[in-house]
Amino acid sequence: MAEALLLPVAVAETGPVTERLQVREIDDNEGPRLVRIVRRGSGSVVTWRRAQMVLLSAQGMDVAPIARVAFTSEDRVRDVIRNFNADGFSSLYPKYKGGRPPKFTLGQRREIKKIPQSRPTEHDLPFSEAHRFA
Repeated sequence: MAEALLLPVAVAETGPVTERLQVREIDDNEGPRLVRIVRRGSGSVVTWRRAQMVLLSAQGMDVAPIARVAFTSEDRVRDVIRNFNADGFSSLYPKYKGGRPPKFTLGQRREIKKIPQSRPTEHDLPFSEAHRFA
């Protein structure tokens, strides 16, 4: 008989097992509202995807399969579920802010708009009328 060759195998230690994250209990008004957002498909894609994640969690699906269905990371799914548990439907809607500040003030914009509506002679230009260049 051949003897089995035994090699030492390293076993990775894992941290404490986290409790399964699920969305809070969905009441009778919230369920149809989530389904409407997911089925309608119009509006923000961000809202649609977040509602889809919450709905799948409410149906008992774990975080990992939800992440695969939504094409996102497990951490993102956990964030969406925690935010929904804390803030409800307001967490589904994106909160876009600002962007680059405007380069011109409102008064400056008004003055700029007057220029193409005025005659060239009002700006000390020698033309009697505006010329178009082809």
